[in-house]
Amino acid sequence: MTLAREALRATPCRPPQGVRLQASRRALASDRGSAAPALELIIITPMIVLLVLVGVATGRAATGQSKVDQAAAAAARAASTTHTVADATNLARLVSQQDLADRGIDCTELAVDVDAASMTIPPGLPAHVTVTVECTVSYAGLGIPGWPGSRHVTATAVSPLDPHRETP
Repeated sequence: MTLAREALRATPCRPPQGVRLQASRRALASDRGSAAPALELIIITPMIVLLVLVGVATGRAATGQSKVDQAAAAAARAASTTHTVADATNLARLVSQQDLADRGIDCTELAVDVDAASMTIPPGLPAHVTVTVECTVSYAGLGIPGWPGSRHVTATAVSPLDPHRETP
């Protein structure tokens, strides 16, 4: 009988099949480890939001540059249709302000420099008008921490004068 007792002691005691299934269901349904996904979400969400905001700011900068380029080109074209330096300067400023306003760019500082000295060249010779538009575009609406509040954008455009233009 001692051999039989030793044989019983040597075999591991296993719970019945039903008890094992209940234990594994309890282990699967436990709340342990559920803080890890929440912690990952808390860490990753601000990074994703910051990445989206940086993308929006970069897009706004590219759009602002493009719209200032277009305003400078429109101002140069308008200035090249006038006959005097004073008219060219006034019209270029007016057109650039209006063009930027129409495109939704609100410059906190706007400077328009017109080089229309070529208008004094007699007709028949090549001449041009150069317009430089400087605009400070604001990023105030984004609220990105550490991001500059504004960006200075400069664009220059040249428009040729008609060689057959009339002199005033």
